[in-house]
Amino acid sequence: MTVHFVGAGPGAADLLTLRAAALLGAADLVLFPGTYLDDEVLAHCRADAETVDTQGLDLDAMVALMVEASGAGREVVRLTSGDPSVYSALAEQTRRLDAAGVAWDVTPGVPSYAAAAALVGRELTVPLVAQSVVITRPQARSSEMPETESLAAFAATRATLALHLGITRTRELMAEVEPAYGAACPVVVVHRASQPDELVLRGTVGDIADRVEAAGLRQAAVVLVGWALAREGDGQRAAGESWLYSAGRPRGSERGASQPPQD
Repeated sequence: MTVHFVGAGPGAADLLTLRAAALLGAADLVLFPGTYLDDEVLAHCRADAETVDTQGLDLDAMVALMVEASGAGREVVRLTSGDPSVYSALAEQTRRLDAAGVAWDVTPGVPSYAAAAALVGRELTVPLVAQSVVITRPQARSSEMPETESLAAFAATRATLALHLGITRTRELMAEVEPAYGAACPVVVVHRASQPDELVLRGTVGDIADRVEAAGLRQAAVVLVGWALAREGDGQRAAGESWLYSAGRPRGSERGASQPPQD
């Protein structure tokens, strides 16, 4: 049998992909991260399916459940918050499954930073302002960050930052990015995006830590930093418009269109 790693998205039951919902509906065993999901996500499961909250399990214990269930011919879904390609421990789990000879596959989900951007109606890549998004995290009770991936180095690019797993260190993180972005740079913090208790905090590099601390946020939040988040009057660099959709861009030589004769 195959173990299915399924991105549960930001937590809302109706933001699962159709494939994810179908896999949940067919599963005999579902392992899920209770900290990050709305309970309604599990409504996609069969009534007789076994569900296990992984909050209290270490990696080896989780994999042991998958291997045992798969060996017994049971369909297994391992739900991850957001998308499995980011901060899901997919590499560690699949390495162990490979060693045990258990087949696995991956179904993508809506990343939490994308859900946060959607909630506040902002594109993270605005022409002439920011054309890159950096997804990163700080080191705090977690594995060591590579030397080349300091937050200060990423901030120097002035790309839009999507900071995960660092809400308890917001003040420290803002101090690191302020030299590059400035104290007035817009920041959006989204707690439990798409869920009933979602919370959006808007502020700046200079004041967002006060807002986060006042709200008592401790987990399940993404921090977006950058001038692409600015609204009218925020003093950002003037936004441009996409060349891709420009009326002035030649379109006669697009793929599938007739090509001019060659000399």
